Amino acid sequence: MNDAADQQQTNPLREGLTSRAVPQPCAIVIFGATGDLTHRKLMPAVYNLAADGELPPAVVVIGFARRPKSDDEFRKEMEEATRKFSRQNVRDEIWGTFSQSIFYHQSEFGDAAGYKSLAERLDKIDKERGTRGNRLFYFAAGPDQFETILKNLKDAGLNRAKDGGWARVIIEKPFGTDLKSARELNRIVHEAFDESQTYRIDHFLGKETAQNILVLRFANAIFEPLWNTRYIDHVQVTAAETLGVEGRAGYYETAGAMRDMVQNHLLQLLCLIAMEPPTDLRADSIRDEKVKVVRALRRILREQVSLDVVRGQYAAGAINGKPVPGYREEEKVDKRSTIETFVALRIKIDNWRWADVPIYMRVGKRLPKSATEISVHFKKAPAVLFNKEAITLDQNVLVVRIQPDEGISLRMMAKIPGTSLRIEPVKMDFHYGTSFGKASPEAYERLLLDAMSGDATLFARHDEVEEAWAFVDPIEEAWHAKDAPELYFYPAGSWGPEEADELLARDGRAWRRL
Repeated sequence: MNDAADQQQTNPLREGLTSRAVPQPCAIVIFGATGDLTHRKLMPAVYNLAADGELPPAVVVIGFARRPKSDDEFRKEMEEATRKFSRQNVRDEIWGTFSQSIFYHQSEFGDAAGYKSLAERLDKIDKERGTRGNRLFYFAAGPDQFETILKNLKDAGLNRAKDGGWARVIIEKPFGTDLKSARELNRIVHEAFDESQTYRIDHFLGKETAQNILVLRFANAIFEPLWNTRYIDHVQVTAAETLGVEGRAGYYETAGAMRDMVQNHLLQLLCLIAMEPPTDLRADSIRDEKVKVVRALRRILREQVSLDVVRGQYAAGAINGKPVPGYREEEKVDKRSTIETFVALRIKIDNWRWADVPIYMRVGKRLPKSATEISVHFKKAPAVLFNKEAITLDQNVLVVRIQPDEGISLRMMAKIPGTSLRIEPVKMDFHYGTSFGKASPEAYERLLLDAMSGDATLFARHDEVEEAWAFVDPIEEAWHAKDAPELYFYPAGSWGPEEADELLARDGRAWRRL
């Protein structure tokens, strides 16, 4: 059975809002298993799925990395990491059973013999563990290793479904560094795995509130009729961090906030907010609509970048009362670096629903608060009834909080109790944690489960990735030109450069206070 047919069988229509595809027995092979991602996210995610009873019994994890280790040594290392980073306490009896499904395979990424022996080991595991020839390959290694791993998987025949099973690959960001490199990487991937086998992961889309955006919009009749240029004044998307580069200077010096966050995470969230209703809930039906949004983004040409985009870099300051160094003082950072740690953009979507509705987007490091949210600001109601009382009406604002306090709030106007007519904004607030009485699963838990189920809804498709780079590239080119727009500095602990406030002030608007 090929992967496309398998996906269709397990998830024909995703009928209803309570349905989901069923995860299948499989072997999960993690390339780069000794790295930080495996320790902090992947192994705790698989354990939590097992502890919650979400996994079929026949799921095996095989770590693939260069360093020599025994299975027992790797299990011990993974236990320590899981106990440290798991969202729930590790229970000894569950870990004791789960750990027996963890194995280690030592090989260089470029060693063909290592992949041949991996194929033999997987065949043996299929017979002993009942994994049915299903293989999920997770690329937790550096992007510079992707081509080598893909070529060797293909040469070893591991890219092909075997004995009625399936083979899939999960690829972490960054997926390219510009449109040209993204197209080349797509070409390389498709030489080994077709699109139905390829899962490009964006952990923002695994967050509970991000998934709930579609339900909020399309399962509630009170919102969708208002979701257009007639009623919406503007939209804001904010991703703020108190952290600096935290030892990632080597990567950040080649990426910056635009490539690291805007091109993938924030544009993905924008697509969910702005997309048209899909014809059904199949993965490609939803992704078709998301691609349309990215294609409709008005390109910010080089001569417009200084008007519609603000880039900044944090200088020395204080976070929560503690002094922190500026970006250029961070270890392994060029003392004359012009890499942006803050970006603010004014975006337009050229379609009927969003014509003349500006989207303001900002992302930054060393800001006063760590939070990610989307706020939809509706146009003010006519004030004619209250003109004599000199009452000013505020906008209704719908806020979708992605992290850390996942939930949704709605600001509306209400009368203050008393004999006189006084109106103030009040907030209706919904919190996931308190409303449902249980913790939301981590993003990687949901995404791993979906990949095992053949559900690609929350994964980026090749054309979506390329269209996002096509939007970002002209901005990056302007920043690297001889007459590049100015880089603005802001003290750590502030909300970014003043020019970001002016970006909205020119339109008579202001950033929402988080």
